[in-house]
Amino acid sequence: MQPNEYNDMKKWIWIAVAAIVVVGAFWMYRTYNRFVHTDEEVNNAWAQVETQYQRRSDLIPNLVNTVKGYAAHERETLEGVVEARAKATSINLSVDQLTPETMAEFQQAQEGVRSALGRLLVVAERYPDLKANQNFQELQAQLEGTENRIAVARERFNTAVRAYNVSVRRFPAVVVAKLFGFGQKPYFTADAAAAQALVVEF
Repeated sequence: MQPNEYNDMKKWIWIAVAAIVVVGAFWMYRTYNRFVHTDEEVNNAWAQVETQYQRRSDLIPNLVNTVKGYAAHERETLEGVVEARAKATSINLSVDQLTPETMAEFQQAQEGVRSALGRLLVVAERYPDLKANQNFQELQAQLEGTENRIAVARERFNTAVRAYNVSVRRFPAVVVAKLFGFGQKPYFTADAAAAQALVVEF
């Protein structure tokens, strides 16, 4: 092989290597940005879940006080709602703190609130004057609407998590995910009862 041919071949090899590096860097850049985008979608969906649970939590003091005005001796039920609310509001998770264990703890606390509210509404059934109270009826309607919003927010969160998890598990993108610390996120897996809105019928 002539020196000129050897130099030309060497030059083309370097050009090919440089092209591969540039294409690889561009692919890595796009893959990383896709992970950032889907991660932000999960963050936004989680914020919506928290907002709806907070909305429900904010309704509870007024609901308890209204029931207390008509059924003060139902102390155990009223205290159960207040305690469940306190437990649920004490668990504040960012998306980065979500693991299957912390998610299960969060869900358990929120299901405790839902259960306690269900018992409170059953108690209210025994008090015709309470059921006829306009403030109670409005709170009841707001609570039912909030439960529907919670169900929708959970579903949207799971959709966002699915898109994110699929993106970080696909090959060869999984290499970039591991390199930059993009791990899988847990789903919101409530039981069948929790997935349905709290129905209040008087």
